[in-house]
Amino acid sequence: MKGSECQFVRYMGNSNTRFIIPVYQRNYYWKEENCRQLYADLVKIAKTGRKSHFFGSIVSANVPDGRYVSFIVIDGQQRLTTVSLILLAMYNLIDKGILTPKDPTLKQCIWEDFLVNKWQPEETRIKLKHVKDDQLAFSKLFSATDEHIKESNLTLNYNYFYEKLQKQEVTLDELFDAIYKLYIINIQLEADDDPQMIFESLNSTGLDLSEGDKIRNFILMGLPIKQQNEYYEKYWNRIEAYTKQDVSAFIRDYLSVKQQEIPKQKKIYSIFKEYVESIATKINDVINQVMFELSRIKKIPDYVEKYPDAKVGETIYAIGNPGGTEFFGSFTNGIVSSLDRPIATSSNGFYDLPCIQHTAAINPGNSGGGLFNVKGELIGINTWKLVDSSTYIESMSFSISIDIGISIT
Repeated sequence: MKGSECQFVRYMGNSNTRFIIPVYQRNYYWKEENCRQLYADLVKIAKTGRKSHFFGSIVSANVPDGRYVSFIVIDGQQRLTTVSLILLAMYNLIDKGILTPKDPTLKQCIWEDFLVNKWQPEETRIKLKHVKDDQLAFSKLFSATDEHIKESNLTLNYNYFYEKLQKQEVTLDELFDAIYKLYIINIQLEADDDPQMIFESLNSTGLDLSEGDKIRNFILMGLPIKQQNEYYEKYWNRIEAYTKQDVSAFIRDYLSVKQQEIPKQKKIYSIFKEYVESIATKINDVINQVMFELSRIKKIPDYVEKYPDAKVGETIYAIGNPGGTEFFGSFTNGIVSSLDRPIATSSNGFYDLPCIQHTAAINPGNSGGGLFNVKGELIGINTWKLVDSSTYIESMSFSISIDIGISIT
């Protein structure tokens, strides 16, 4: 790994350079407060005449790409993206005649040096390539305003800069000169560097990665780039769409069903990693299986609005496969005797789980099957039964309520 100081614009300003955000990276997350701070720093640089301003480090790996230079951005995409949003807002304001710089070449300079490679085909001309949803939102900012994806974080921050620039705390020329005074530590990975270890180390001191971010990194980073993109498109993007980006809670539910215990919020990643590594000797042998299962699961809130809660005293039906396939599709019935009954688990790192208590028979093999009311509506997921030979307890079965469970489709 080699690092050296350089101007930020020198890093991103080569006309034949392209920057690629890998699929294992988290999505663009900077909020208006981050943009406000960056803009305030640039205004301060312009007004005080400072010669330089440290803008952090950017870690990337050079990937051979024919006549062009492509960099996989391991760390620094938030800053790289946000400055690109400022430059794009500047370009559009000039292009629409809303603001006029003193330098008549500024518009062309921004466009050709920092935003696009004019010699690339239309579909790859934008220099900064994001992951799927972010890429769509970013590319739409190069189009008419009515095509912008309003709910995207990229669009919200672009709009912030677009409005802020029009207040002209400093001129476009002064702001552009301030961007030239940003300096970074440019860190280039070498062939024997471990991108995953570096990624986790760098992000351990910044904005905390979510458990879902860590799992995406764990699953995708070790794969070849082509396979990373394939898995992201085929599986991970679907998971993010199903869960509305709340992947951490989603995988927590997945682990709860698979292991019959609910992991603590801060241990989702470590327990997921242990689970995956426990079912195969080679990680690549099991990733495809796990990703397939995850992509077929939808988070239960979609069902909560459709299906009613369980009610004490109502008749219920449990469906499952007690003992295995020999009794496939077995059907038992009973009544609900209690709601939110806390069931203690014994493993370290887990806690009590509130369940529906009922009298329908549940046996090994029933776990994960549905619990239904008389209308055939799903109200729970079969989970446990209480066994105590010393007291001869019978007919005490427990199912995860549908509001905290998941549905396997």
